[in-house]
Amino acid sequence: MNQDFLSPVKEAVLAHLVLQSPLCLGNKIKIHSEKEGFPDLENVQLAILGVQEDRNSENNFGCGENLHFIRRKIYELFPGNWNTEIADLGNVLKGNSVNDTYFAVSEIITELLKKEIIPIIIGGGQDITYVNYRAYDTLEQSVNITAVDSRFDLGNLDDDLTSQSYLSKIIMQEPNNLFNYSNVGYQTYFNAQDEIQLLDTLFFDAYRLGKAKELENIEPAFRNADIVSIDVGAVRQSEAPANNNASPNGFYGEEICAIARYAGISDKVSSFGIYEYNSKLDNNHQTANLIAQMIWYFVEGVNFRVKDYPFS
Repeated sequence: MNQDFLSPVKEAVLAHLVLQSPLCLGNKIKIHSEKEGFPDLENVQLAILGVQEDRNSENNFGCGENLHFIRRKIYELFPGNWNTEIADLGNVLKGNSVNDTYFAVSEIITELLKKEIIPIIIGGGQDITYVNYRAYDTLEQSVNITAVDSRFDLGNLDDDLTSQSYLSKIIMQEPNNLFNYSNVGYQTYFNAQDEIQLLDTLFFDAYRLGKAKELENIEPAFRNADIVSIDVGAVRQSEAPANNNASPNGFYGEEICAIARYAGISDKVSSFGIYEYNSKLDNNHQTANLIAQMIWYFVEGVNFRVKDYPFS
């Protein structure tokens, strides 16, 4: 793995970890630090990867900063009865251009997928979902994407790649590996009727927020997904204020954690991302705390995989 793309976890986070219980999750994770260097990925099944890229995030500039707030909250939690090895690879810094960052993220995710390590991506705009999708090109397989988002983020094919236009790029650009796309939790007033009809025409799955809140309805969307992408803006503003596009309506904290567990328990999910966290708007680190708990539930789900997916 090209470690030159990755910066180690902040020393302040590691200093905070010293004050925590020896049984907490932070003391069970292999951490990329200045002192210890890059961790050995032998037997690692899950890898946390921060992305500090916000230049193509629509109306949410700053969503790649201060990811150490999320890490502090993750490290403070206690693991369940787990047998998975977790590593924290640190952050991909902003490149000279956005495309430089995209290249670095894609290379790292590709390497992790080849090692059968599930990347848990935090930070950055949701345009990173497109980069995540492109990382599967070298694997030469069809890809299913499930996005938890109040908006479809279709945009126009002529638009530049942004957090609100990445889906049209995934659908239309070659090589086209997309087999199916599912949206969970869209809110009708944020999406044009033409876009809703287009997804229906393409036989993609879209679950309105009201239907998605009945969680048994959305389990099939995660059962068949390879990539799960969560926009923090899908959570209601009172629960997760750290997003400039947040809405009064959305999922509650316990609902989004249950969704993260669904994603983890699916045998097929091989990458998981939580995007659009903007620390400048985070009251008392409330959203960082919620994201940490979402990751905890995702890892919990991975530990309860029954490996009965009918691979052919």
